[in-house]
Amino acid sequence: MSTPASPGLLPDRHPQADFFLCDILGANPKDDMATMEHPVFSLSTRPDLRVLDYRHNGVEVTVTPSVRGLATIHDKDILIYCISQLMAALNAGRPVARTLHLRAHDLLVATNRETSGDAYRRLREAFERLAGTRITTNIASGGLETTRGFGLIEAWEIVRRTRGGRMVSVAVTLSDWLYRAVLAKSVLTLSRDYFRLRKPLERRVYELARKHCGRQPEWVIRLEVLHHKSGSASPLRVFRRMIRDMIGQGHLPDYRLEELPGDRIRVTPRRAPAAPGTGPAPLAPETLDAARALAPGHDVHALEAEWRAVWAATGRKPLRAPARAFLGWVKKRMAAG
Repeated sequence: MSTPASPGLLPDRHPQADFFLCDILGANPKDDMATMEHPVFSLSTRPDLRVLDYRHNGVEVTVTPSVRGLATIHDKDILIYCISQLMAALNAGRPVARTLHLRAHDLLVATNRETSGDAYRRLREAFERLAGTRITTNIASGGLETTRGFGLIEAWEIVRRTRGGRMVSVAVTLSDWLYRAVLAKSVLTLSRDYFRLRKPLERRVYELARKHCGRQPEWVIRLEVLHHKSGSASPLRVFRRMIRDMIGQGHLPDYRLEELPGDRIRVTPRRAPAAPGTGPAPLAPETLDAARALAPGHDVHALEAEWRAVWAATGRKPLRAPARAFLGWVKKRMAAG
């Protein structure tokens, strides 16, 4: 049974997912920083056949659709899922490759989608848009800057079907550009509630907030620049109204938005960051290895970040033995699911 939706959020369709402590559902959502920074995905909910051109601070991006339209911000869920699995494997010391073999059901559950027959059909359509959308850009990836063209995914195939024709497992080959970004760890962890955001613009603004604000006290941006970086096709006056609606609803994960004089927007974290030097001491590699043994398949670096956030939210008490406290917290978290 799904958890009811909060105002403006989709319901949590798979609230028991955390009890399955496997690599698939245990990996924290990860997004590559290049497509978080630059508008690559369409925010339209209808087939979008435009050629998108973006220029900003020396970066050039041209996005060309296939006959099925541009890949959408919701199609990006597939890439986030793939990146998350690769990062979980890298952090656990397992070998990785550009081609991933995925269970379609797990992908749907991890990205908070329905698992009906229609959901599998929409998943196939998303694969087709991702493979058909072509990017030409000079964005640096993995420390290299080249001008090149590529698809968001190089290839995909249905490996196995049910007797009724529903896909069971698929193989996805990421573009070399995206794979290189993962190997360089040019990724950021997202809130799981990202997948509960209904509107494409909300997802895009969250990405920009996560990329630019992160854990800083605030990030201020001119509305005109936010409009440009979002990739929204709406006129500025309409975009301004949508941002004001977003501010009024206040359900963006992790961040608050505020309108400032001079057509500016301020973004602040919902949890105030700890002052430098006041948090628990850095954890030793052997402590992280012990955490991997306690939480197989989980991203221990994401667990550490979560633990530090819990420490900050519960009073920031001094810790005499941070390693022991962290491992004790991991044990409790795993026991609770």
